Amino acid sequence: MISIAREIFDHNQLKLTNDEVSFIEARYKKVYFQKGTIVLDVNQQIDYQYYVHDGCLRTYLISDSGKEHTIQFAIKGWWISDYIGYFLDQKSILCIECLEDAILYKISKEKAEEIFDNIPKTERFIRHKLERSFASFQKRILANLSLPAKKRYLNFIHDYPTIEKSVKNYHIASYLGITTESLSRIRKEIAHRIS
Repeated sequence: MISIAREIFDHNQLKLTNDEVSFIEARYKKVYFQKGTIVLDVNQQIDYQYYVHDGCLRTYLISDSGKEHTIQFAIKGWWISDYIGYFLDQKSILCIECLEDAILYKISKEKAEEIFDNIPKTERFIRHKLERSFASFQKRILANLSLPAKKRYLNFIHDYPTIEKSVKNYHIASYLGITTESLSRIRKEIAHRIS
């Protein structure tokens, strides 16, 4: 079985030594959450970011009117947190919910910095991951501003090909910025064209 350090830091790319693996793993803590658990709620101190080893989670914002807006889904191999709060040392504005039972590895900024300081190649690796994540978030914002709902849905199923069985329709609709009725209509259109 592959170690979590080698899973997170792509053992094929970084070629971590056994000592480096031990150093990294001493700084991550494995945590388990059941489906439906709120891992992070609004107005909490954000001490950790989470690596998803197994399961499916989402971050969402609750508007003043009480409507939920799904910001991100996270599946195996993805990271999740309220990054505004995490990086800017502010209270959380987002919630994180487990959509399936989950096994996560959490790490604080302080422990992550220890890894970067002692194993510099990990910092470069994470920076590249953050760059790709930032580009992905920006593409999503542009898509939501400029693309029709059907194209946003097609992008979603391309980016998350296996996630539909793990999440509810209203989560997907919320992520796409459409109603569940619109989502149903789009799916019917696509199914009709395929058949």
